[in-house]
Amino acid sequence: MKVLVPVKRVVDYNVKVRVKSDGSGVDIANVKMSMNPFDEIALEEAMRLKEAGKVTEVVAVSCGVTQCQETLRTGMAIGADRGILVETSAELEPLAVAKLLKALADKEQPQLIILGKQAIDDDSNQTGQMLAAMLDWPQATFASKVVLEDGKVTVTREVDGGLETLALTLPAIITTDLRLNEPRYVTLPNIMKAKKKPLETVKPEDLGVDVTARLKTLKVVEPAKRSAGIKVPDVATLVAKLRNEAKVI
Repeated sequence: MKVLVPVKRVVDYNVKVRVKSDGSGVDIANVKMSMNPFDEIALEEAMRLKEAGKVTEVVAVSCGVTQCQETLRTGMAIGADRGILVETSAELEPLAVAKLLKALADKEQPQLIILGKQAIDDDSNQTGQMLAAMLDWPQATFASKVVLEDGKVTVTREVDGGLETLALTLPAIITTDLRLNEPRYVTLPNIMKAKKKPLETVKPEDLGVDVTARLKTLKVVEPAKRSAGIKVPDVATLVAKLRNEAKVI
C-alpha cells in the first residue's frame, strides 16, 4: 500500500514574519525555512502506519522552488522512502497545487493521501478539499485519530460541536489536525541516510498542468499594533469604561 504525503516549504514558525517595504508580500530573504508543521504531522502519521505494517511505501511530494529539495530531504530523514519535487518558480495557489497533486496521484496510484489541513503561511485550508473533488475520492478533514484496516480507514475528526467519526473506503484523502500526533525528532544517522534516497524532479508542464496564477495580491500589510491594556481599581469603573468608552455593553 502506497501513501502520498505532500509537504510544503514555509517560513519557520519561530520566525517573526516581516512584510516587504513595498507591501508586495512577505520578506523571506535570509529567513529560516522549514516544513509546514501540519505536514510534519501528516508525514509522522504515514510513518506510524508504515511501522504498524499497514503501509509499504511512503512518498513525500513538494511543489515549488529548487530549495524545496531540503524540505523533501527532511521528509526522507523522518522516514519517507523517496521524494518527488514539482519544480517551479511560479507562485502556487491552492488550486494549482491540487492540480499538480492530482496529476501525481494519477501517475503514482497511491491508496491514501495524507496532508496537513493548512499551511501556516497562507492559511488557505483548501488544497486537500480541492484534491478530493478532482480525484472524486472520499475525504476526512481535521483528523485527530486515524485507524487503517481491512481496506478502509476510520477517521476521528474535530468539528465545532466535538468529534465526528467517518469510515472511508480507499483510496481516500485525509487532512491532519494538531492533536493527531507529535512528530518525531530527526536524528543525524537518518539525515545521512536521506541523502542516498531517490529524489525525482519534474516540471508542471511534464505533468500537463497549467499553474498560472488566477489571483493577484494587491497589497500586504502588517496587522495594526494593539494598544496597551489598563488596570482599573474596581468593578464599577470597569463597567463604566465598557459602557461609556468601549460601548460594548
